[in-house]
Formats: sequence, structure tokens, C-alpha cells
Amino acid sequence: MARARSTRSTRSAESANATVLVLQGGGALGAYQAGAFEAMATDARQPGWVAGISIGAINAALIAGNAPEHRVERLKSFWERVTAAVPGSPWSSPNDLVRSWINDWSAAWSASFGLPGFFRPRIGTGTLFGAADNPSIYDTGPLRDTLLELVDFDRLNDGSTRMSVGAVDVQSGNFAYFDNRHVRIRPEHVMASGALPPGFPAISIDGRMYWDGGIVSNTPLRHVVENLSTAEATIFQVDLFSARGELPGTLAQVAEREKDIRFSSRTRAVTDVLRERHEMHRRIRALAAMLPASRRSDSSVQALLADTNDTAITLVHLIHRDKGYETQTKDYEFSRASMLEHWSAGHSDMSHSLHALSSAPDATHPNAFRVFDFNPHPNRETQS
Repeated sequence: MARARSTRSTRSAESANATVLVLQGGGALGAYQAGAFEAMATDARQPGWVAGISIGAINAALIAGNAPEHRVERLKSFWERVTAAVPGSPWSSPNDLVRSWINDWSAAWSASFGLPGFFRPRIGTGTLFGAADNPSIYDTGPLRDTLLELVDFDRLNDGSTRMSVGAVDVQSGNFAYFDNRHVRIRPEHVMASGALPPGFPAISIDGRMYWDGGIVSNTPLRHVVENLSTAEATIFQVDLFSARGELPGTLAQVAEREKDIRFSSRTRAVTDVLRERHEMHRRIRALAAMLPASRRSDSSVQALLADTNDTAITLVHLIHRDKGYETQTKDYEFSRASMLEHWSAGHSDMSHSLHALSSAPDATHPNAFRVFDFNPHPNRETQS
């Protein structure tokens, strides 16, 4: 029986924990997010709200749909399952070129044979040849079974942790967020957020067909910021693609660079717009404070000011930064070796960020929008 969900319980949970986890899409790179969450859990920082796109939506469901003490265990179960049958080197080659070949071979294996508990190739109608109502290269039925096994959807919908996932309406092209504060989240909502065509089929929800949210926006940050209802919030944004990078010198590097730019969704640009809006609202409030009391109490002035009372935000931005041997196949290279490396990197980067955050200076004014990118790799690029 589904647990009862009330507005009171949802709001009280958010008020008690103004920590938000925002997870970008990125396929196999999503193990980085799982490692980052493990570091948060070790530091006793459980999010009151998790928002995700694509693989970020799957990770979000595994977090929100389990009790805090079981979340890391469920994440490990998922990532171990989907990498179980993929060949790959258990050792780190000192030669980047050799490691790149090994990773590309592992990616080709996944693309050819699918992943256990995730997707399998479709044979016949519905693939590249022939027409079908919902054509795709792979069948994601196994993912639904995995979600039902590893995610407690009653718990996910009981209001104890808010969860939002984004998808795109195939026919209208409009972006949609499914939020457990407004709808009951089912496996289909999570699958829709990760239904990247033409590989994965569109997912039907209430008579509409949806594709991967990353087609329109791979970062749910704006949705989170515009729907916060607490006085203060700390947002941990874990991105899997970097908008900045080196000038490519080969066609393979061109393909990887294009993918990075396309799926990074210009996170820093979105952050800048939100921060500028916060600053504009602060100036409006400062200007209103200069008005005579009689004018300040006017209903039209009060209505204007009501829309400027922003949440004070501390945004901690983590970015998966490429290793030299990663190629354009990195988001569908599901070898166990790479998964463990991504997990370890996410854990290390989040641990570093949490430590640095504890020493960060206080905000200089109320309703501030502060952004931190505690890059633990100063020799690599940064978006700060």
C-alpha cells in the first residue's frame, strides 16, 4: 500500500534540510555522481531535494527512493549490475593511447550487446529498418525491472525527500518536470528522463510520449532555483560534461568536444543569469527602502517586492573533468574499471568540496547567490 503523502510532511522535510542535489545527465559518467553522493552521506549531508536529468534521474530515484542508510548500497547495486558483463581492463595503463583503445572496445561491446538490467538490442521491427509505432535501437524494459527492484516508489512518493526529473514531450517539443510534490513518480517518469533517441524508445506517460530531458536542457538547476521555498539553501550541482576544454586536434577529439558542449547545457551561463537576477532583486529592495514609509506600504510596491524575496543560495559546483584517455565514447563506456574510477573521482572531488566549504567565508549580505567551484585539480580547466 502506498504511503500517505501530505503537503505538511513535504514542506517540513524541505524546511529541515535545505540541501539540494542537482544531477546532470551523462550515461556511464553517472558513477561520478554516485561517488559524490557517497561522500555527502559520509559527511551526514542527506539532501532534502534531488533533481536529475537522464542518468541523473536514475541516480536521483535510487537516492530518494531508499532510506538514508540504504542509499549508497542501492547505488552500488545498480552500478555494479550495469557494468557486470562489460569487458575492460582492471588495471590503469600508463599509456593513454592504449587505455583509450580499451575504453572504446568496452563501449563497442555495450553498444552491441546492451547492459544487464539496463537495455538490450531490439531485433527486427522498430530498429533502424522498418517502421514501428515507437522505433528505437534498444529496449529499456530491463531498466524498468531494475528500478522496481532497487527503488521503493512508495517511499519516493511519501514526501520525505523531494524529487524532480526532466523530460521532453516528443510532439510539442516542450520541456516538462515531473515532481513528486505534484505527481506520483513511477518508473516511467524516470525512464522518460533518460530515453535518449534513437537508442532508447520514447516513454508514454498519461497519453504523451517523452524523450530524454538532455535534448533541451541537461541541467535542472533553473527548475530548482525557481521553486525553492526556504530562506536558505545549499545546492550541490554535479555535472558530467564540461563546457570548457582544449581545442581539438583530431576528428575523434572534435566528436568528444562537440558532445561536451552540447550536453554541458552551459551550466555557468545559467548560473550567471540566476545570480544576476538575485542581484537585481537585492537592488530593487534597497531602492524600495529609500522610499517614504507611506509609499513603501503602497499595495503596488508591496506586490513588486513580494517577488524579490529570493532564497539565499550557496551553489557548490562539481564537474567531472576528463582524463587524457577518455574519448567521445565516455558516456556509453560501461566497463567496471572506468565505473570504479569515476566513482572514486566523484567521492574525492565531493570530499574536497565539503572540506573547502566548511572554511568558506560567510555571505556578505542576505539573499546572496554564491557560487563555489573548489577545483581539486588546479592543472585542469575550471569553469569558475
